[in-house]
Amino acid sequence: MTPNTDLFTQIAREHLDIETLETRKMDSLDFHDVAVWQVEKALRAAYDAGRDSMRRRKTPNQPRTTPRPRP
Repeated sequence: MTPNTDLFTQIAREHLDIETLETRKMDSLDFHDVAVWQVEKALRAAYDAGRDSMRRRKTPNQPRTTPRPRP
């Protein structure tokens, strides 16, 4: 189990209608039909969660990770 298991499970439930990410050893429970737009929403949710996590970690005095464009 990873530190992100709860987050992944929440995303799977909300966007893919998958109750659990645990293997249940039954094809009818472990394989799911999902639409591409559901996958896109789930990927966006995971991306947004990672981005938000990084924003919370930054301190106001921390230097920028990308250089500012020069005029």
